[in-house]
Amino acid sequence: MVTIGILVALAVPVFNGVLERAKVAKDLSNLRQIGAATQMYMNDNNGVFPGSATATWMLQLEQNQKYLSSWRVLQSPFDKRTTSESGDGTTAISYGINASVLPGNVAISADKITKPVTFIVFAPAQKLGGAVSFQGLANSSAPGVTLTGNSNSVASTPGGTMAGGTSNNRTKINALCADWHVETMSWSGTGPAFPHTSDPGNDADAPFRWSP
Repeated sequence: MVTIGILVALAVPVFNGVLERAKVAKDLSNLRQIGAATQMYMNDNNGVFPGSATATWMLQLEQNQKYLSSWRVLQSPFDKRTTSESGDGTTAISYGINASVLPGNVAISADKITKPVTFIVFAPAQKLGGAVSFQGLANSSAPGVTLTGNSNSVASTPGGTMAGGTSNNRTKINALCADWHVETMSWSGTGPAFPHTSDPGNDADAPFRWSP
């Protein structure tokens, strides 16, 4: 029995690590699909991002599966809520669009972005709190679930100011940039980090991360 207990104690951290890596991979896959759907939408709409004062970006991308294959692509594997394909208050949305592409709830075109390789378009939109959790729904108010970078912090609407990343003990988070590459980013530090809106010392791209 002692031997079995030791083996279990050794196996659990390994299993948890494998499970987390699988979630990170799925999260990255979701963001890639959202990026592909957004590009297709923009191809049909003169390069303008989805979202407006009357229609959410989520609804415009889903449009009866015109651009997204299913609503479930918009739920992060780190989001533990039950969900549905109804596209309403029972449908969980875990990702947010950068609110700066929707000034005054009017979507800009991609050519307004100064540094696409740095500018974050989509990322997990957590709610305020010590644990990883989400509040967005398919019936969230137009223009949809958003992320706002401000004073080296990021807030989601709905949700509030986010307290950390989604993985690696909240030190890492995945993001989709405007050149459509996905990246696992650090949550904090003096180097490149997800929330930075100004350079803390070694992150020259910080001013371009949340502002076009």
